[in-house]
Amino acid sequence: MNFVSIDFETANEYRNSPCAIGVVVANEVGIIDEFYSLINPLMPFNSNNIYVHGITERDVETAPTFAEIWPTLSKYLENQLVIAHNASFDMSVLRSSLDHSELPYPEMDYLCTVKIAQKVWPLLENHKLNTLAAHHGITFEHHHALEDARVAAKVFMKAMEDYQTNTLDTFLEKCSMKMGRIYEHGYYPPKVNRTRKNSRIYFK
Repeated sequence: MNFVSIDFETANEYRNSPCAIGVVVANEVGIIDEFYSLINPLMPFNSNNIYVHGITERDVETAPTFAEIWPTLSKYLENQLVIAHNASFDMSVLRSSLDHSELPYPEMDYLCTVKIAQKVWPLLENHKLNTLAAHHGITFEHHHALEDARVAAKVFMKAMEDYQTNTLDTFLEKCSMKMGRIYEHGYYPPKVNRTRKNSRIYFK
């Protein structure tokens, strides 16, 4: 089962200001392909964002715009299962950037590894990406788009392994979760059904 993990970094508080994108193509066994690019958002950078990811306006001066990079990016996303850590953020960056560039939405399903981690490892103190990476012994450079996408992919693989399945439908059933979807005229987010706190024990 192939899936695509993505991560955006943004230049400022606006969701249509992506300044970097990381894409990882993987399956339940390992990583198959990767793509990374800086993006010129054509707008000023906020100092708080620079502090987080270290990307500056000078870094992206010669980088492609979102519209210029979209033909490449769309090939990774179209008709795929896409995951992201805190997917509501990354998917809103994607939608806002497409809207701003007057580009059509791709057809794609998506899941959030925060929600997955909350189901699979409910006893962790939190489900931030760096916490999950430490829990699984993964070292990485946090807030680098490609490295964050890699960790999200590995977290998804670990979750599938923990539930002893390589079938998406079985995994979603065990997580009591339904995929979100982006489509031509809109989107809907992933849905997590409420279950008892010991539901994970039931599925072991």
